[in-house]
Formats: sequence, structure tokens, C-alpha cells
Amino acid sequence: QVQLVESGGGSVQPGGSLTLSCAVSGLTDSRYCMGWFRQAPGKEREGVASIDSDGSTTYGDSVAGRFTISQDKAKNTLYLQMNSLKPEDTGMYACAADLVPFVVASRVPLFKYRSQGTQVTVSS
Repeated sequence: QVQLVESGGGSVQPGGSLTLSCAVSGLTDSRYCMGWFRQAPGKEREGVASIDSDGSTTYGDSVAGRFTISQDKAKNTLYLQMNSLKPEDTGMYACAADLVPFVVASRVPLFKYRSQGTQVTVSS
């Protein structure tokens, strides 16, 4: 059974940085796609970034150039480095995975396996 547990959320001032981590277990297939999505109060889920088993990545338009998704296969961990954070980045962030070929970030909210979510608040 695939399980994902994220950590690293918190509060930060605009312009600051945060790194989210996601510990992945049970993902034994050699072909997969993982990613991050977020949801702000009153808004729909938004795919933030995706990465496949070969390391190919995509990003949502609102975070491209500021966020970086990466994976450490030896540690079975997924990361999201968030720089130049803006108040509109505030929301619940979750990691997700599915046994599918490479897909774009916008489809990450549809992945089969998801974590509980961690709050990110960007405010002065």
C-alpha cells in the first residue's frame, strides 16, 4: 500500500522560502509520477508541480520559476522548494503519487495516492 507523509509547512513572510518534504513508502513500480497540489480556502485544488520516475518535471503557471520539485530515490522522499513566496501561495499543500506515465502538474490533484496535507501561510 502506498503511503505519503508530508512535512515542512509553516508560516513565512512574503519573499521568504520554505521546503516541503514527502516521505513515500510502498511505491514499488518502476514507472510512476509524483507531485504537489494545493488548495486555498474557497478555491479548487491546484496542481503545483509534477515529476516522473525519470526526473522530468512540470510546473503550474503561477509557481514556475519560483518553486522546484525534486526527488531523492535513495531516501524515498519528494521535495518542493518554494522561493519568493507570495500571499497567494497560502493554502494546504499535499503530495500525491500514481502509477501513471509522465503527466502535467495540473493533473496532480487527480492522483490516486495523497498525503494528509500541511498548511503553508504567507503573510506579513
